Amino acid sequence: MGLLQECPQCHYRNSAKRRDCGKCGVVLTRYPDRAWWIDYYLEGVRKRERTGPNKQAAHHRLREVLSAKAEGRYIRKSPDRTTRFSDLCQWYLSLPEVQAKRSYRRDLLSVRHLVGYFGDRFLADITPALIEAYRHQRLREPSGRTPATPTAPATVNRELACLKTVFNKAVRNGRAERNPAQGVGMLRENNERDRVLTPEEYARLLAACPPHLKPIVRLAYHTGMRQGEILNLTWGQVDFKRGFIRLDPEHTKTQEGRLVPLDREMAAMLKEMRPGQPLPQLPVFTYRGRPVASIKRAFTMAVRQAGIEDFTFHDLRHTYITRKRQEGHDYFRIMAATGHKTMSIFKRYNTVSPEELRRLAGPGHQ
Repeated sequence: MGLLQECPQCHYRNSAKRRDCGKCGVVLTRYPDRAWWIDYYLEGVRKRERTGPNKQAAHHRLREVLSAKAEGRYIRKSPDRTTRFSDLCQWYLSLPEVQAKRSYRRDLLSVRHLVGYFGDRFLADITPALIEAYRHQRLREPSGRTPATPTAPATVNRELACLKTVFNKAVRNGRAERNPAQGVGMLRENNERDRVLTPEEYARLLAACPPHLKPIVRLAYHTGMRQGEILNLTWGQVDFKRGFIRLDPEHTKTQEGRLVPLDREMAAMLKEMRPGQPLPQLPVFTYRGRPVASIKRAFTMAVRQAGIEDFTFHDLRHTYITRKRQEGHDYFRIMAATGHKTMSIFKRYNTVSPEELRRLAGPGHQ
């Protein structure tokens, strides 16, 4: 009765004191991730329970079992040793609060990659070292957006964040005993961009946009709103009388409501799009009678047809902020319209052009 170590080669369960396998002779200490078991008797019946690759966890589980046995308590099976990761993810994605998240589609994609790697492993078999190995493997895999380039650190970080959330919820709900991802750090992201669309590029982009995409791009260019804020926009949020779009806290990334001013061009565009007296809950942007859920493919095609390089939809937000700063508007008014809470984040979106820098040298300098 005590601890047993499983041979990685023949799966024979050896005494914890052995250095080599009693069946095939392989040196067990060469495999630090070998599985451990506990061995005990309950009412005269021998019980063996696999605890995973952590010897310390096996010791802890054995003490727990022996204590419960001595006190006559029920020996509860650990969920980490009976629950597979794929089943845990299925439970997580079925939660109403998870399905209500704006990032639910991102979670679906992250879970697909996580399950593809961790598969049907029991939770007890998922260790920080295994998660580190997953992180390194994902960085070597081709990106889903551009297969010629490897997966970006930001993408891997989103997947690790999802993994931590899955385990945190499982621990709080009694479906797991620990979060193995808790001690795994995030990768350093180098995702700051300073791409600003020129007026000539903007004209080319609009010309390449299909009809349902064009007003979405125009609104992003003239307001700096995020893609999700635009696609989720309803007619009840458009205040023609005061000339604002009212964004409620639940519709913004920062969970704070704000007013987005409409210039004459955008007010005229929205009035032209308005179908009579629409119900407040009706979406502003539709395609073939349905709300526009995604513009990824259409926007990528438009950018390619317009001959524009290295440009994303989010760069329209950079473009708006830079244009408004160049027009002489106060920083704090721009931040109020775009929803930036700190100056440090706002500065990341504010691009100073080489032409502006040259002006510092004064007249007559090139």
